[in-house]
Amino acid sequence: MWVQVSEWMNKKGICIFSPSQHAVQLDLIGRVHGFVSAENYFNNLRDQDKNEKTYGALLNCYVQKRETDKSISHLQKMKEMGFAKSSLSYNDIMCLYTNVGQHEKVPQVLNEMKENNVSPDNFSYRLCMNSYGARGDLEGMEKMLNEMEHQPDIVVDWNSYAVAASSYIKGGLTDKAIDSLKKSETRLDKKDGTGYNHLISLYATLGEKTEVLRLWDLEKSTCERPINKDYINIMASLVKLDEFEEVEKVLKEWEASGNFYDVRVPNTLIIGYSGKGLYEKAKALLENLTEKGKATLPNIWGKVAAGFFDKNEVAKAFSCMKAALCLYEENKEWKPNQKVISGILSWLGDEGSAEDAEAFVSSLKNVIPMNREMYHAVLKAHIRAGKEVHGLLDGMKTCKIKEDEETKKILSMMQK
Repeated sequence: MWVQVSEWMNKKGICIFSPSQHAVQLDLIGRVHGFVSAENYFNNLRDQDKNEKTYGALLNCYVQKRETDKSISHLQKMKEMGFAKSSLSYNDIMCLYTNVGQHEKVPQVLNEMKENNVSPDNFSYRLCMNSYGARGDLEGMEKMLNEMEHQPDIVVDWNSYAVAASSYIKGGLTDKAIDSLKKSETRLDKKDGTGYNHLISLYATLGEKTEVLRLWDLEKSTCERPINKDYINIMASLVKLDEFEEVEKVLKEWEASGNFYDVRVPNTLIIGYSGKGLYEKAKALLENLTEKGKATLPNIWGKVAAGFFDKNEVAKAFSCMKAALCLYEENKEWKPNQKVISGILSWLGDEGSAEDAEAFVSSLKNVIPMNREMYHAVLKAHIRAGKEVHGLLDGMKTCKIKEDEETKKILSMMQK
């Protein structure tokens, strides 16, 4: 909406845009409508508004949409016009190559910057370090870090040492990874949890529980009150370490923190439980949240249902899938696991009550169209309970579902 309003204001002369404002508008148009619309907007600008800012904004639109050929061609035009004098445009291209997996081209861009007397910034070096790390070239990564450390105009930040640590972890060089993490920690912004979270995740990858908990305590004492993403990060890190008692403690801390309810926080523990086959604990936590009136998601209930089903605990799978189906109206993108649904329907037909079968199918038909398998489950349950089935058979005819051999076999049960 803002894109249309601001464009209308500019056209009507209510607010005449400067090149910088046109650049912002270009970025918005690219994000909302795509690079073709951004191109049209750019082409309709007055010549005096086509400067390094608007050219750069259009380049960023191409990069965001991973339009490699257009990005390279546009940067070349910027060079010819003298608009590629800062690291920003070159960084955009390095981001592009990183995102499309052409890591080997990133150092070439850095070398081109130097040849064109454009000074790389912190981000330029970090992108290049990451490209070496992605290819397992730790010697190249170290050389780039060393060069960065000796640049008089650059202060190596926590993120750069974290990139080095991540590369060392991938390369199995634990001691070097820990050394880089220690250097990174000394450069953290003490009031921003982002750096702490990143280091916590890396220490978790190394299996360093003590360091994970130490940094979490440090983050809580030095930063402002932890927000939900901080809790999600520490919980995910502890789940990675199989430290479920610690995760449960953190969940209780979060519940007492006064932060707004975010279903992703408890889901971190529920998914962790499920990943380790602790489906009883996952189900208990979901039920506890429901009792408290807190939101839960059908896909999480469905995941726990699938876990119980794989363990042949179909009654519990049925209970969880019922809860999932009740939440469908609020989360219509979710679809249940067909294998689990088929198993539950078969179980209901063989062992469930007629009432349970009817209620389950009634909920299920809001998610998937009525089919023979659903009718068969209810038919079998009704026949076992001695209930009439004429209405069900009429329903099958209405849905144009013909009786097959399985239907006849089920109906023959009435004669026994």
